[in-house]
Amino acid sequence: MFIGLLIGRFQPLHLGHIEAIKFALRQLSTLIIVVGSAQISYELRNPFTAGERITMIRNTLIHIDEIDVRNILIIPVPDTNIHALWTHNLDLLVPSYDVIFTNDPFTIALFQERQKKIVQPLLFERQKFSGTRIRENMVKKENWKDLVHFETAKVIEEINGIERLNLLWKRYNEQH
Repeated sequence: MFIGLLIGRFQPLHLGHIEAIKFALRQLSTLIIVVGSAQISYELRNPFTAGERITMIRNTLIHIDEIDVRNILIIPVPDTNIHALWTHNLDLLVPSYDVIFTNDPFTIALFQERQKKIVQPLLFERQKFSGTRIRENMVKKENWKDLVHFETAKVIEEINGIERLNLLWKRYNEQH
């Protein structure tokens, strides 16, 4: 049994994330999707709660034929104020694993210090599939639905995610 972690904030889940999930699953028997920064929400960079992100991920993945959700765990993990302890804290919250899938340089450095095996998934059209870009497109009323799965868009609409982002954007502009 080969178990891996895929770490992300998923703010929101987008088609690039889905490609990384497929990539990881081709190499594993079980994938643990770590929803990072789980304690942060209602911020411009992190508008969605951990529960909302888990709902986006689960509702989306069950509609993708190539993905067997029986081989996936989704676990929220909060940040810590001591970066060097974050990987140890993560180990307390997830089952044991063999490999970490991430492209975040800081996360890579933290796990490399512990001699953990790291695989960097190919970034699928990174300029196009970026959470930052998608959130900006939502606020600007530009195309964003083509950058996420229809089930993810459905969750965002059900939780009034666009309205939330607009309020967060307005508050941000008032403070800056």
